[in-house]
Amino acid sequence: MARTIVVTGAASGIGKATAELLEAGGDRVLRIDLREGDVIGDLSDPAQIDRVAAEIAERTGGVLDGLVANAGVSANSELSVKINYLGTVQLIEALRPQLAAAAAPRVSVTTSAATLQGNDPQLVDLLLEGDAEAALARGAALAAQGPEAGYANYSSSKRAISRWIRRAAPTPEYAGAGIGLNGVGPGQVRTGMTTELFASEAGRKMADDAMPAPYNGVAEAAHIGAVHAFLVSAANARMTGQVLFVDGGFDALRRGDDIWQSV
Repeated sequence: MARTIVVTGAASGIGKATAELLEAGGDRVLRIDLREGDVIGDLSDPAQIDRVAAEIAERTGGVLDGLVANAGVSANSELSVKINYLGTVQLIEALRPQLAAAAAPRVSVTTSAATLQGNDPQLVDLLLEGDAEAALARGAALAAQGPEAGYANYSSSKRAISRWIRRAAPTPEYAGAGIGLNGVGPGQVRTGMTTELFASEAGRKMADDAMPAPYNGVAEAAHIGAVHAFLVSAANARMTGQVLFVDGGFDALRRGDDIWQSV
């Protein structure tokens, strides 16, 4: 039976590949993106997120089977904080009533293997505490220190969303309502965002040094999309609160055999 799935950031990269895989499997996909799609919206703007959720409700009749919360940016500024964490959580929460109305609701979030990289603990804590104003101020302060410190906006936003998934998944609002909530953490992936990086030998070496992928190397967007497609399917009947690192082995190299080591 066809399911109605929302995919954010669906105009390119992982979002586009995921949407295409879902449609090929017979699902109805509502594409959400900044400039093109079934619903247009800027997920860095809280007011627009509320409007996007309302437009989705008009199209779904208030019943949504799945959400792939994929939209994100790799910015060394607080924009990463706005979209990768604040906007993502706000949209998931705004769509939760529509998901709860479905028979087998599922959410899959694009996080990142950057969850396992260096981050700013203060920024992560502020996000998880729900202090958006202080988190954005902290992100701006990091960006002002230069690109190296500014990168923590990205890695911290991904660390925070990964931890939020773990916290929210078993709660009455999600597990108790039958909503499966998981994340996918890509490593190196060929997308429009990484075209320039992979275009030179120096860029490829930098990526491999930062996030090695000994198993089959750099992924294509469809490899990540295939995992999202399973996670939002009705067949995923028991998995929740998981962050699956689809990263060619980086997680195993980074954390070794202690799978209980905190991220």
